[in-house]
Amino acid sequence: MSAAMMWVVSPNSEVCNQLGFLETTRTTDSSNKKGLFRLKNVGRKHRCYSVFNKVGSRRTSVARRVVANPSGNLAISSEQLVYDVVLKQAALVKKQMRSREEDVDVKPEIVLPGNLGLLNEAYDRCGEVCAEYAKTFYLGTLLMTPERRKAIWAIYVWCRRTDELVDGPNASHITPKALDRWESRLEDLFNGRPFDMLGAALSDTVSKFPVDVQPFKDMIDGMRMDLRKSRYENFDELYLYCYYVAGTVGLMSVPIMGIAPESNAPTESVYNAALALGIANQLTNILRDVGEDARRGRVYLPQDELAQAGLSDEDIFAMEVTDKWRSFMKKQIHRARTFFDQAEEGVTQLSSASRWPVWASLLLYRQILDEIEANDYNHFTKRAYVSKPKKIVALPVAYAKSLVPPSSRKLASN
Repeated sequence: MSAAMMWVVSPNSEVCNQLGFLETTRTTDSSNKKGLFRLKNVGRKHRCYSVFNKVGSRRTSVARRVVANPSGNLAISSEQLVYDVVLKQAALVKKQMRSREEDVDVKPEIVLPGNLGLLNEAYDRCGEVCAEYAKTFYLGTLLMTPERRKAIWAIYVWCRRTDELVDGPNASHITPKALDRWESRLEDLFNGRPFDMLGAALSDTVSKFPVDVQPFKDMIDGMRMDLRKSRYENFDELYLYCYYVAGTVGLMSVPIMGIAPESNAPTESVYNAALALGIANQLTNILRDVGEDARRGRVYLPQDELAQAGLSDEDIFAMEVTDKWRSFMKKQIHRARTFFDQAEEGVTQLSSASRWPVWASLLLYRQILDEIEANDYNHFTKRAYVSKPKKIVALPVAYAKSLVPPSSRKLASN
């Protein structure tokens, strides 16, 4: 189960065909049995030397950690691996974003003569997809400036297309080579050579905003993990997966959303908050979909923590709510809420016109955790979801929060 977007979407065969990314024939290859993980055997034993990033009075979970694997060799943890990407993106934005803040909202599309109509049509189509499959988020994007709005739509559609490759109705047709081709198209897109009309919208977007290609490539790596891996030994492994399929969206989006001119927060702290929101959303997806994933033979929960709670995969497949399960789930929900807490201060640092959709996403996803508790942790046979009335109530609350300006205090970066 992957969730490449911060917004709630439902895979659909129609949109899969409309977006045109089914690129391969059915395969009978069954050799891909080993999980893909950049740092093998990481996290079993570790020494922790932490340099925490503060967001207000809170401490984020992004830490510099030195990890010892069973062979005795030292490697960095998943959190440090991800934090290095955060620093790279923040540096890019520091260099370009501040100097282009005013120009980016009025800069016309840079396209070849005669192609302006096609590009506008591409952006319009991206907006239609966003409106159909992420209604709440789409509503919030309407408050953004036209340039930012179209750019977010383009990113949303690329993420959706990528996610559908392994999670959509045609996922059984997708092979690792198909993902390699998709990554090759991504590189062409960043070099101004989009493959199709929807790709042209994103190609235009990345030419205008200081967006780095790495989070996009990392998301594709997350799709590769979904093809090859169905168990996660510990939270270090799961954290990396959550970054790949959801945390990346935050890093893609911040350059588009923009940081408020009056914000005193270090750029990297805003990116850390965006990363935390993506991690929180994905952890929430995992907890919500435990039963659905179990029926597919997948367990997206840390194996070592299950064992510590006296549980195993067999207990999950039995789909029975026990006291052990309730105790285990309380800890998992607490972890997800901690990431949501870390994300909140960062949302206030975004440009005023961009805060509403992010606040709406945050509040609605947090409520899914409340619904899991209300169902007595039975997410085996009951799907936790936020009712329409609760969504309607959340929207004005999110809007009110979006009006709160960034804190006047200067936030420390470490």
